[in-house]
Amino acid sequence: MLRVDVAIIGGGLVGASLAVALQAEAKQRGWSICLIEPFTPGVGYQPSYDARSTALSFGSQQIYQRLGLWSHISQRAEPIKQIHISDRGRFAAARLSADEEGVPALGYVVENAWLGECLWQALDPHVVSWCSPAQVTRIHALADGYRLTLDDGSELECNLAVMAEGGRSGLREQLGIDVSTTPYGQSALIANVSPQEAHNGLAFERFTEEGPMALLPLADKRCALVWTRATQEAERLMALDDVAFLVELQQAFGYRLGSLRQVGTRYLYPLALTTAKEQVRKHLVVLGNAAHSLHPIAGQGYNLSLRDTLMLAETLVESAAPLGELATLQRYLSRQQSDQQLTVGFSDQVTRLFSTGQPLLATGRNLGLLGLDLLPPAKRWFARQAMGLGIRSES
Repeated sequence: MLRVDVAIIGGGLVGASLAVALQAEAKQRGWSICLIEPFTPGVGYQPSYDARSTALSFGSQQIYQRLGLWSHISQRAEPIKQIHISDRGRFAAARLSADEEGVPALGYVVENAWLGECLWQALDPHVVSWCSPAQVTRIHALADGYRLTLDDGSELECNLAVMAEGGRSGLREQLGIDVSTTPYGQSALIANVSPQEAHNGLAFERFTEEGPMALLPLADKRCALVWTRATQEAERLMALDDVAFLVELQQAFGYRLGSLRQVGTRYLYPLALTTAKEQVRKHLVVLGNAAHSLHPIAGQGYNLSLRDTLMLAETLVESAAPLGELATLQRYLSRQQSDQQLTVGFSDQVTRLFSTGQPLLATGRNLGLLGLDLLPPAKRWFARQAMGLGIRSES
């Protein structure tokens, strides 16, 4: 039976980032890494108007810089120069600026397909092998690791299993890992749109009584839309034709970028705050959306997962203990726990505060936005959260 040192279940952005972060040390130590992924990565990048994208924080850009990937990723990364935060129908607005923070950009918006292509090209085939298309159907704990059963009936053993297969992981349930789920009663409608005017690196976060929305700058004069509404209302918007949809979007967003002229394919995702109650066991780590899945409006989910990934890689590399030793994995979690708690709390509080139509809370957030724009310490704290630097140095 094939045995590897590290089996990464899920070869998407989180899983591939972990493989890249580990591979140099793995080569020196003779570790073998296997990425198990249901979808075989494509050969070459294919541009698409409808491509899904991720907002990388400044902190995430620094991570990819350290991993030697940023020069490649940056070829199709649209910088966020400013973030304009406003509350529809109220006078307050806050503005975050890269110049004020002394950084080239507050973040970058990158198409997932391009980011994946950059990660997959960076993998060392002498260290990292692909098992694809393949899916893990069963996971069984051994005294010295885990046995994974794939959908073709074949089996694979490993010293360390990393579950990075997303928020709908059925393997957590198999292992008896409980999950805490708090539904928001909302769904996120995601699409790419083309405005009349150039975005010039300006991102918008706009809060309405019906729910928050974000419009982020993309390459090729497009913007990425994340529009959060009550689930039933979001389903109604999904059913509209493009012309009727753009009319409603224009009413909600306004004319800051002129008229909205085109919308691509729309996707709908129900929203909930989901956290796994266990993230490490002996020979096992739960990573990415399988560990915590956040509301997208604060743009924190993938960036937190990437910081988790780097911390896990650093902790494994620093340890002389055998791979999968519980004390090493617990050390990783204790080092990353405060970042997780702060980021999950920040994301959840922002979501709740800015998703209410109650007059008292609406007034409170209105004053909060005003204070954010007037008080440099508050503004800087908020900016550091948005930039993925909350409790870390910029290095």
